[in-house]
Amino acid sequence: MPDAITTTELFLLAMLIIFSAPYLVWRLFRTDYWAPLVVVQIIGGVLLGPGVLGAAFPAYYDFVFPPEVVAALNGIAWWAVMIFVWIAGIELDLRQAWTRRGETGVAAGMAMAVPLLFGAAAAVVMISTSPGWTGAEGRTWQVVLGIGMACAVTALPILVLLMEKLEILRLPIGQRTLRYASLDDIAIWGVLALILLDWERIGRQGGFLVGFAAATFALRALMRRIPEPDRWYVSLIWLAGCGLAADWAGLHFMVGAFLSGAVLDADWFDQKRMDQFRHHILVAVMPVFFLSTGLRTQWDVGGLMVFGAAGLLLVASVSGKLLGVRIAGRILKWGKGEAGLIGWLLQTKALIMIIFANILLDKKIITNETFTALLLMAVASTMLTIPMVAPRLRKLAGAVDRSG
Repeated sequence: MPDAITTTELFLLAMLIIFSAPYLVWRLFRTDYWAPLVVVQIIGGVLLGPGVLGAAFPAYYDFVFPPEVVAALNGIAWWAVMIFVWIAGIELDLRQAWTRRGETGVAAGMAMAVPLLFGAAAAVVMISTSPGWTGAEGRTWQVVLGIGMACAVTALPILVLLMEKLEILRLPIGQRTLRYASLDDIAIWGVLALILLDWERIGRQGGFLVGFAAATFALRALMRRIPEPDRWYVSLIWLAGCGLAADWAGLHFMVGAFLSGAVLDADWFDQKRMDQFRHHILVAVMPVFFLSTGLRTQWDVGGLMVFGAAGLLLVASVSGKLLGVRIAGRILKWGKGEAGLIGWLLQTKALIMIIFANILLDKKIITNETFTALLLMAVASTMLTIPMVAPRLRKLAGAVDRSG
């Protein structure tokens, strides 16, 4: 009689499924125009989780994903997403945003404020319809603000990947869009800190911020004095320390991960190496995060209700973002077609929004059902980006707005 399968073998079986299934779908069905590999991986995580295949074939799910395997996958997922958020923080070009603060402030402000209001209104409708959207530790204002912000955010790392694919990342309009997304990226972490503010831990949180400021001053002085190869290793030590301190203070380790990158200067690192590092993290370990995200999807309030909420949030998110950018374009007197192009580029939500929603779920502010609706909205919004942007780029080819 053969020995029983070990935890190590189950872990590697899960890794085999995580990496092979989405890749085969992406390549065989050539989904890149509608769904880049990162989106297919997110959808794959949902399908492989308890809400779909796990519900249809519970024996499969219990066999492949026992608690000890899920725990091991979660450990990889936590570190992978911390590194990814750290990179996003480093890549924020706050100096460019400050140099053009008037234009950037108007565009980023309208691109965030309008979809936030639309999303908050959608959240009020959801909560008034069913109590199943509010988590055990969540207050109504936290849920409304959290859902509103989820509708407003743009995922900067995925926006970079999509603009590279569209060959506009280094063009002036691509750099402008990055500036607007950068400010919105900062805003989501500020809103998250507000939502997570815990009056019982206010002393710890204040202590974290004071300690972080002092440590940042010392770290920046150190980073200027050490060679570039050492900066990578020191930065990862800094990342782990900030994540630990933020989580201890009750702010969640992701807030610490973002802050640890935001206080570092991008020009301390070779740009080509940073691009490669981001790519390697995305390819080698982030699929585990997508799977662990899928394991959280639930449909307990009813599949139709979750899909209905996702549809409502998608309408609020897309229409709010397009309207907000159009208003900014009118104020700033942009050229014809620019507002539509930028508005659709800023629809990219996957990853950062999913990370944001994961934190709200971890803190029991929202339920698994709310998380599932937000996840579906983020995937659909991201899938719309390239199909809506590509024809607009063709129309604008050679025009003044592609050169600034």
